[in-house]
Amino acid sequence: MAANISTKFAGLELRSPVIVGSSALTSNLANLKKLEENGAGAVVLKSIFEEEIIFEYNEYAKEAEKYGYDYEYLDYFDYKIKQDNLNKYINLIKEAKANLSIPVIASVNCISAHEWTNFAKRIEEAGADALELNIFIMPSDINKTSTELEETYFNIVKEVRSKIHIPLIVKMTQYFTGLANVIVNLSKTGIDGLVLFNRHYHLDFDIDKREVRAAHVFSDELEYILPLRWIAITSGKTDCTMAASTGVHDGRSMVKMILAGASAVEVVSTIYKHGPQRIQKMNQFLAEYMDKHGYNTIEDFRGLMSQDKIKHPDIFERVQFMRYFSDREDIL
Repeated sequence: MAANISTKFAGLELRSPVIVGSSALTSNLANLKKLEENGAGAVVLKSIFEEEIIFEYNEYAKEAEKYGYDYEYLDYFDYKIKQDNLNKYINLIKEAKANLSIPVIASVNCISAHEWTNFAKRIEEAGADALELNIFIMPSDINKTSTELEETYFNIVKEVRSKIHIPLIVKMTQYFTGLANVIVNLSKTGIDGLVLFNRHYHLDFDIDKREVRAAHVFSDELEYILPLRWIAITSGKTDCTMAASTGVHDGRSMVKMILAGASAVEVVSTIYKHGPQRIQKMNQFLAEYMDKHGYNTIEDFRGLMSQDKIKHPDIFERVQFMRYFSDREDIL
């Protein structure tokens, strides 16, 4: 009997655990069709950014001020910019839903619970199967406490949850003082799925030009170890399903995430590097692994290596290299 690699995440039935994450890969119908043809279980459409809308408005405001236009003019353009951006996104959702058979997940990259949340209802009305909130607030303000930052996340979720009925997914960061506590408490807010973790913009220095530049646009194959630990620690303790993101580049790392307790994985970098056919290879590896070990469904082995299921659960709490380096006196 062939292995059944279908799974359920955030209330959505997926034919494969591979979800293609928000990126330029999911910004047009031609790409979306290729991803579906190669076995993707779902797609997360390229995000609409709260900051982008605010930035564009500020640019118009500068122009208006220069030419002496009044606030009524600014109000018009504020409305028009928002409508134009949202209408483009709404059209992408409708187009994707009309042409794809796999779930289409909309995405909003947000940092506040302000008026943008009204967009959520229109996203639902456009036919999106779910909405993913990609939330990351840089903990760089020395005047804000960790409690205040956490409250912002919960306020965003509460506001959006009150406006839509489709599954709500939160893609979150690892930058919390009490990370396990936040993961579990977010899962109890009525959301349907959690994605650990979003990938941030990283910066680097050009030491000759003394300029700041982008660094590490794509994730590294070893970065999966971060979500692996935290999914394993919180598996079985959350009120919603979880997906892994960042560093999942092949079938082997996907299997590890499922063993930790994930129901699905979000991939982007590996598709950029290897093309959409990478999804086929990941699905094939998963099916072969399941056949080899006698698993008929993903639920047969999901979470078998979570903290609550292994013989020595304290291993997940260890953060020092005590064992690895204790007998390595010849390193230098």
